[in-house]
Amino acid sequence: MPLTTSPQARRDAPAVAPASRRSPGGRAAPRAAGLLGALLLLLAVLVLSIAVGARQLTPAEVWHGLFDAGSPGYTVVHQMRLPRTLLGLLAGLALGLAGGVMQALTRNPLADPGLLGINAGASAAVASAICFAGVSTFGGYVWFAFAGAAVVSVLVYAVGGGRAATPARLALGGAALNAALYSYVNAVMVLSAASLDRMRFWTVGSLAGATMTTVTRLAPFVVAGLLLTLALARPLNALALGDDSARALGARPQRVRAAAIVAVTLLCGAATAACGPIVFVGLIVPHLVRALTGPDQRWLLPYCAVLSPVLFLGADVVGRVVARPGELEVGIVTAVLGGPVFLFFVTRRKVARA
Repeated sequence: MPLTTSPQARRDAPAVAPASRRSPGGRAAPRAAGLLGALLLLLAVLVLSIAVGARQLTPAEVWHGLFDAGSPGYTVVHQMRLPRTLLGLLAGLALGLAGGVMQALTRNPLADPGLLGINAGASAAVASAICFAGVSTFGGYVWFAFAGAAVVSVLVYAVGGGRAATPARLALGGAALNAALYSYVNAVMVLSAASLDRMRFWTVGSLAGATMTTVTRLAPFVVAGLLLTLALARPLNALALGDDSARALGARPQRVRAAAIVAVTLLCGAATAACGPIVFVGLIVPHLVRALTGPDQRWLLPYCAVLSPVLFLGADVVGRVVARPGELEVGIVTAVLGGPVFLFFVTRRKVARA
């Protein structure tokens, strides 16, 4: 005899969403279109970064400067603007991805390589290399930056409580290490006049000294970090459900955490060695992207890789415009822009908990 339900029971039963609304594929097309739009925005910012400076270039002059060796703007583009733009592209991508991975790994929406001391660890190692080992090139001290970033990544995670870490403990541990390490960097600069001369622009975060040599040496590390990060997207989604659920889905939590630390070390170490310590890029962009993609790392990380250079290069262009005929270093501009945003995020979280 077939089972039947009363009209009242049928009315009270929860409605079943259509398959197109339940399926993740229903959101893939808008997200893909948004990613394409982000790529177009990045292309526009790249052109703007090449065009804006002490000498303004029109789009036509940018085009001829890139591809016509006989054009008047060829030297300006290839010796000054293009290396600076490419370095900003790689460094912005690295910092944004590192911030996205750190927020997913620590489950802390306020995690940022600058705020948790990762950049400070790389800076302290580079300062030591410059002062005590006489290292003066990117190829020389990038390895020191990797070592410093790796050590501080592990320390912050351990001080914050490891697997039982909370956002508050991670933030406090990172702030303490940040203060101690930057105090060390300042002491090194005061005690060594040679180190002060070499580091005074580097410590505020700058793209002004970019060269194609630095770009070509930075690129392999950033590409390796990018590939590793994208490979971690699905395991990080599983890890967000807890270790037991992650194991049930085939992920290995300890390996995922170790690989994530390696990725953050590669990205933060390389970017800090090339440009100096930059804050807030890894904090702001993942927050903005999460409003578009949700928490799915398979979409969040590619969006971060595209939009972080937009913010970074945009800040660099703003620094060139507001202080003409001089310029503000990009690290100063990101700090000025990021400080109020950080306070907004903190205040909003407090209001939400109240």
